[in-house]
Amino acid sequence: MTPDATTETRRSRRSSSGRSSGGGRRASRPKRRWGRVVLLTVLVLVLAAGGTGYWLYRDLDGNIKGVDIDKAIGDNRPEKLPTSGQNILILGSDSRAGANAALNTGDVSGARSDTALVMHIPEGRTKAVAISIPRDTLVTRPACTKKDGTRVRSATRVMFNSIYSEAGPACVVQTVEQISGVRMDHYMEIDFAGFKGLVDAIGGVTVDVPQDIHDKSSGLDITAGPHRLNGTQSLEFVRTRHGVGDGSDLGRISLQQQFMLALLSEIKKQDLLGSPTKAYKIADKLTAALTTDSDLASLTKLAEFGRSLNGVDPATMETIMLPVRYDKADPNRVVAAEPQAGQLWKAIRTGSTIPESAKKSPAHGG
Repeated sequence: MTPDATTETRRSRRSSSGRSSGGGRRASRPKRRWGRVVLLTVLVLVLAAGGTGYWLYRDLDGNIKGVDIDKAIGDNRPEKLPTSGQNILILGSDSRAGANAALNTGDVSGARSDTALVMHIPEGRTKAVAISIPRDTLVTRPACTKKDGTRVRSATRVMFNSIYSEAGPACVVQTVEQISGVRMDHYMEIDFAGFKGLVDAIGGVTVDVPQDIHDKSSGLDITAGPHRLNGTQSLEFVRTRHGVGDGSDLGRISLQQQFMLALLSEIKKQDLLGSPTKAYKIADKLTAALTTDSDLASLTKLAEFGRSLNGVDPATMETIMLPVRYDKADPNRVVAAEPQAGQLWKAIRTGSTIPESAKKSPAHGG
């Protein structure tokens, strides 16, 4: 294991009280998870409505950051099968670098990706399934090329969420493709820190805080009950961990999911699509927080892709956690459970029905 991954492992051991954030009870709440995916759909619809002039278009278009996944990975990728539909890797990242460094109240630097979803849209694009990959899953990281052209050697028993910070987003895509055998058609990343300006732009987001939270690391100091959070408070809310539950990432994941749904609800309530001014304002903040693969890294392409998904009803979306079991050598980590994981990925590749057995995770007692 790499030094950075070892450090992350030790941190997790101290904070997880013997439990893996990948093997938590929160995975039984599918309705919360699809809120992130719905938000992406709302995003592209807002973008389509917001470009009322060339300078507006140019402004928003320039916000979107692109990653050339094909160039970084090369030809060492799974074959694109005619039955595999569309597959999109969606990451939620939390950067503490650059302009975001001023927002860092703790001792963590760099960027991390603790949320990972493979969104599978079968042929016909009328339904979807989202497969979450637990952050603490031990995987084999392939040899990768970083954005600056340097090579990162292959490594075994690497914690999944360490790959983003060590080797970059293209390597995350390559790792997911390697463990699944599924070709990723697109990549989308949302920076949590970018939500600060978005929340302030829409006048705050109301969340029902489940318990009193006093977290010196994130800076969040709030009582239980409903609160209207501004941008800074929202960032503290999605980053907090030590003041929730047993201090593991389970609590933070739950809060992030709760916040994303609350944000989506606020966007819908304000009818932003019916107001060009509001549409531009929110689109400006959202595009600033968005990174995609180079094939989607323009306002036109993103809006076209969003319109192609109009037939997908989020209410019918199925969410499945990658079946995992606790690692025998380290009970604070999980590994893919076989044959369940293999059955799940095979169903995605071939466009067949996902077996019920592939939806159960031994780490959850399934």
